[in-house]
Amino acid sequence: MATIVMAGGGTGGHVVPLLAVARELKSRGHECVFIGTRTGFEAKLVPAASFPLEFIEIGGLNRVGAFQVARTMSQLPFSVLKARKLIGQYKPGVIFSMGGYVAGPVVVAGLWKRLPIVVMEPNVFPGLSNRQVARFVSRALLNFPEAAQYFPEGRSTITGLPVRPEFFNLRPKAPDSRITVLITGGSQGSRRLNEAALESWRYFREASFPVRFIHQTGVAGHEAIAKKFAQSGMEGEVVPFIEDMPSAFGRADLVIARAGAGALAELAAAGKPAILVPLPGATDEHQLHNAEAFSKAGAARVILDAQMDGGRLFEEVSRLSAQPAQLKRMGEQARKFAHPDAARQAAEIVEGLIP
Repeated sequence: MATIVMAGGGTGGHVVPLLAVARELKSRGHECVFIGTRTGFEAKLVPAASFPLEFIEIGGLNRVGAFQVARTMSQLPFSVLKARKLIGQYKPGVIFSMGGYVAGPVVVAGLWKRLPIVVMEPNVFPGLSNRQVARFVSRALLNFPEAAQYFPEGRSTITGLPVRPEFFNLRPKAPDSRITVLITGGSQGSRRLNEAALESWRYFREASFPVRFIHQTGVAGHEAIAKKFAQSGMEGEVVPFIEDMPSAFGRADLVIARAGAGALAELAAAGKPAILVPLPGATDEHQLHNAEAFSKAGAARVILDAQMDGGRLFEEVSRLSAQPAQLKRMGEQARKFAHPDAARQAAEIVEGLIP
């Protein structure tokens, strides 16, 4: 049995894949210790999954203000030293990183200790932390083949991003007289998608268009949107958060979403066609690069954030609804991005690097 340090956090998109790999490693008899921050999603999700979690203090560097940059730079030496101390305490065989600002100090400390570094890169264009350490990694586990160019030749493997098995087990949706559209901007919601959905209702009503919505608004925008939806005469449900997202995917004919790596991995696993609206200003425009990869494969339509409003939403949904064969092809193309054994492959690669 070996100990593996799991580095990364901040967002659910970083923490959830780490937990999937950690569970697989635990099932193989290894111990996994997470290093993160008190303010990220890891502070809630990791203890709930019964894994030990140690804390460092570090903030972001990319696309932040001058004050935050100065604060992070002042934290960096201390966070590296703290991570080095924790590595000395737990004596891991491998450092496994999802990238992001939380992982940076841990990976630097791991390199200082001459430990094997395995990074999982979920995006087409790697994040800043993974780009900075790319030449030093032992293995890079990729979600998109386009990311291989940023790592040394021969050190990258396409494993995909771990996704809950329920997404892979969805049955094909039976044809219906109306199209069911799932709108989700992630757990926090998306103001742009919320506004576009609200604006679109009058177009659907005026056209007597047969549509049903499943809309995850996020907590902040839910009350006002739900009230207006109830008054609109539209069919469906507007909720702040969807607990059973695989079930929502299973009921949907079309998904409208942002283009984070986690959302795209779920679309691929479920084989669902999508309209992707990349988050503008996302670090290194990674959502735009991700969305373009799906678009080039014929798996999704891409609408820029500034171009998405109620009229455009109605136009895209009505056009695709009239082309069921096209929707089916898009879903089939999306499924080609799926990797059902991502966690298992990642665990096997980690095991192969344990001294």
